[in-house]
Amino acid sequence: MVRTTTFRVIWPAAASAAACLLFVGARLVSHNWDPAALAESGTRFSQLDPNGTDGYDGQFTFTVAINPDPAVAGPHLDRPAYRYQRIVYPLAARVLALARPEWIPWALVTIAVLAAAGGAACIARWMLDHGQWEGYALGLGLWVGVVASAGLFLHEAVAYGLAALGWILLRDGSVRSGAIVLSLALLAKETTAPFWVAAIAMEGATRDATRTGRRWLAAGGIIFVAWQGWLWWTFGEPGLGSGGAMSTPFELVPLMGFLRIGQVSPEALGLFLLIFGPMVIVPAVWGVLASARSLKPLETRPEAAALLLNSAIVLLVPFSTAREPLGLVRLATGLVLAVLLFAAVQGLRRVLNYSLFWTAMLVLLVRG
Repeated sequence: MVRTTTFRVIWPAAASAAACLLFVGARLVSHNWDPAALAESGTRFSQLDPNGTDGYDGQFTFTVAINPDPAVAGPHLDRPAYRYQRIVYPLAARVLALARPEWIPWALVTIAVLAAAGGAACIARWMLDHGQWEGYALGLGLWVGVVASAGLFLHEAVAYGLAALGWILLRDGSVRSGAIVLSLALLAKETTAPFWVAAIAMEGATRDATRTGRRWLAAGGIIFVAWQGWLWWTFGEPGLGSGGAMSTPFELVPLMGFLRIGQVSPEALGLFLLIFGPMVIVPAVWGVLASARSLKPLETRPEAAALLLNSAIVLLVPFSTAREPLGLVRLATGLVLAVLLFAAVQGLRRVLNYSLFWTAMLVLLVRG
């Protein structure tokens, strides 16, 4: 029985790891097996050429991992505080690589693949604990935002893998460990904050909640705030907010980030709605409605709170993120995780079946 359960947890994790490695391998082949090229570094930041190429976000993870000294890394980051706040992934890679620059790209890949597999394993275990098929964990394990992060040095696999693990530890009663892991998720990527906030609700909703649980969760929040203060002191601004190339702030009106695409190109808006409507927008709208109805029952309040907050983030997505397909699916990773947690607890089999269609989004990683 134990062996059967172990296999049922492991196979979704193995499928996630295989997808990540396949993507990494394809990218390595296209870059002559140069692992550093996975960072997609642009000369504007790597060589400080004002007229150079921009590159992509993974270059900043790579830069911090190579040398985390703010004075050294700062000039090579587009928004130093915004990039530097996500310190867990690059620092972990530097430690794993023993600070040897030539090993750091491999360390980044290794950590991301293991984190993606770990996140899938956590959700498979969650499904089994709630009487659901473990294969629904593929919704997260094969989500394009998770798989892409492994081959582009992005933070999603690590951040949401930690969030999934922290959530299960808390639900299993390992309050101290769960709070620590969720705090690490916050420091891996700030968009995991809804799970930390919902965990506070979890402690308040649990009848046998202990002061220890609330203290450890509060300590994680204090550390995160202190980290933001250090970023402000060091770089002149906190890390929180919308960042990246030509970034715009989060919208105040739901879906306005998507509607602004139509102001630029109605045809582009139509294409975006065709692709991301059923995969991102509809689940986010459903998430708000379903979670709002489920906030009252004590036993489902934490998952409902996580779903509500993650859905709201997607609906208020900045225009600069909404218009970029990969940026949008990366942001939606929290929504994917929250839907799976909530649907399993509620026994929503139809929703869980629908979640398997998320695996089709891997087509975004296929280049013509």
